[in-house]
Amino acid sequence: MNWDRALKDFRHYLQIERGLSENTIQNYHRDVSKLARYLDAVQCKDDPITLEKETLSQFVFELGKTVSARSQARIISGLNSFFTYLVFEDYRPENPMELIESPKLGRKLPDTLSLEEINDLIKAIDLSKPEGERNRAMLETLYGCGLRVSELIHLRISDLFFEEDFIKVTGKGDKQRFVPISPLNKKYISIYRHQLRVHQKIQKGYEDILFLNRRGKGLTRAMIFYIIRQLVDKTGIHKTISPHTFRHSFATHLLENGADLRAIQQMLGHESITTTEIYMHVDRTHLAQVMEQYHPRK
Repeated sequence: MNWDRALKDFRHYLQIERGLSENTIQNYHRDVSKLARYLDAVQCKDDPITLEKETLSQFVFELGKTVSARSQARIISGLNSFFTYLVFEDYRPENPMELIESPKLGRKLPDTLSLEEINDLIKAIDLSKPEGERNRAMLETLYGCGLRVSELIHLRISDLFFEEDFIKVTGKGDKQRFVPISPLNKKYISIYRHQLRVHQKIQKGYEDILFLNRRGKGLTRAMIFYIIRQLVDKTGIHKTISPHTFRHSFATHLLENGADLRAIQQMLGHESITTTEIYMHVDRTHLAQVMEQYHPRK
């Protein structure tokens, strides 16, 4: 089995058997491709079945010289999944990654925006331009519903249940959840839909996609990053801000205002409450207030 064949079969397994998103599959593919390129560079002829632990250890060592510990840990995780797949399919008797340690990482707390900063970013949108109303509706939805950027760009008109005050979101692994939507958020989406989008020439296959580019097709992740980057530069906010920052801010602000952690978990689409619990570490000031208000022995 050569590396091209192994990667093709692995990709098929991740898509069909695991049901992972295209973005996640691409990340796994990229991690294994890094290993294949390294082996080619050092003129190692081992294929995925014959590759030894010692060669993998050397690759991980060299990797540590060029990438951050976090990136190194992610690549190791991707390789571990790849060799686990080979064992699962009986191509190999063992996983050579099992004894290779991943670098220890401190828990990275998410960046957040204050409500004032979010308002400043939205106010910085130029509504005189055709895309202005679309961008305002998108940012309101990122923050108002706590969406991932991939969930935002794939949001469909048929996913909008405005009479019930919910939207249907398709998250990781094509898992669907219903998220509440506020009157303000509904207002800006409706303005975009009925005053701008309705006048666009929409390309075939994108008729149901909510947020469109000027050519009548769906937006890319990169375009959302670019739009936000321009607004950050315009407002002069000195933080590292991405589309995910709005999702972090959504969860943090809900928690600070007394929302139940389980409810936040459901709205974010986290499989495990442990993932949601990271927001408990962002701002502990509200915890003292809860103790003061509710503990019987004050």
